[in-house]
Amino acid sequence: MAVLSYSEIEPKKIILFNGDPYEVITSHVFNMQMRRPVNQTKLRSLKNGKVIEITFRQSETVEEAEIDYQNITFIYHNRGEYWFCEEGNPKNRFKLGEELIGGKADYLKANTPIEAMKFEDEVIGIKLPLKMEFKVIEAPPSMRGNTAQGGGKKVTIETGAMIGTPLFINANDVISVNTETGEYVERVSKA
Repeated sequence: MAVLSYSEIEPKKIILFNGDPYEVITSHVFNMQMRRPVNQTKLRSLKNGKVIEITFRQSETVEEAEIDYQNITFIYHNRGEYWFCEEGNPKNRFKLGEELIGGKADYLKANTPIEAMKFEDEVIGIKLPLKMEFKVIEAPPSMRGNTAQGGGKKVTIETGAMIGTPLFINANDVISVNTETGEYVERVSKA
């Protein structure tokens, strides 16, 4: 495992803190008046999703977590259980709980290839493709009016999630969505 100094603890890195893997959400290196520099960070636990704030001093180091990625396929969802199988081996199925999937459940659709994040041979999370395409199921009608601020509306995609889109998106359109931010990217095809 790589050892990181206090200034190398940057967003998107996965570190070991108190023996558990944490993803660095934000980091800010600065000097506190006449003291030595520190790195003020926000870390999200990959095991339970809790966010903590930790300040690392100049003399401190942390280990980078060794996360393995395995290609898997999402099969279906039923009563808070999300079922997956190994890529190319549909007989080897396993389930993950709702607490592990979190907000990513809004973007899971059947037969979607994704990556499982494994720490010490235990699945601790999933990684979706950055952009995914979804069919719009419901969209309120577009109305003329004040669009000086770039009007928008909320539409429902095939997974049941609500996405903010421009006014020109209609039902049965296929749109691309950023799965990290939950934001509309573009219209892929028009109904």
